[in-house]
Amino acid sequence: MKKPSRTSLALCTAATLLGSGLALAAGPATAAPAAPAAPSAPGGAAASKAAVMGTAPACVRRDVIKHEKKVTVGNDCGRAMHLKVVIDRGPDSRCLTYQHGQAWTWHWRLGSYGKVVTC
Repeated sequence: MKKPSRTSLALCTAATLLGSGLALAAGPATAAPAAPAAPSAPGGAAASKAAVMGTAPACVRRDVIKHEKKVTVGNDCGRAMHLKVVIDRGPDSRCLTYQHGQAWTWHWRLGSYGKVVTC
């Protein structure tokens, strides 16, 4: 009886693993970093969830009235801020640029207030 070669044994093993849903570990995949999305000005296109950077700092004022489903966001940071209201289980606001001292009220119908994030 002929002994199987290493190549045929490796191919048979790989086919068995792939057929069973298991895959052999490969080296780390690399990709070019994505360019950051530019913040939208008032009236601009909505920012994507991938562009969201993090919870807005404490100098951003948030006045939430949950039973009326509205939040007023104000900028007390001393510089322009790009902000977005995140609604859990509902549509988020678009990314807006708030100058120092500006405020804006967001109303929603579905979901509940989540947080204000930079964008």
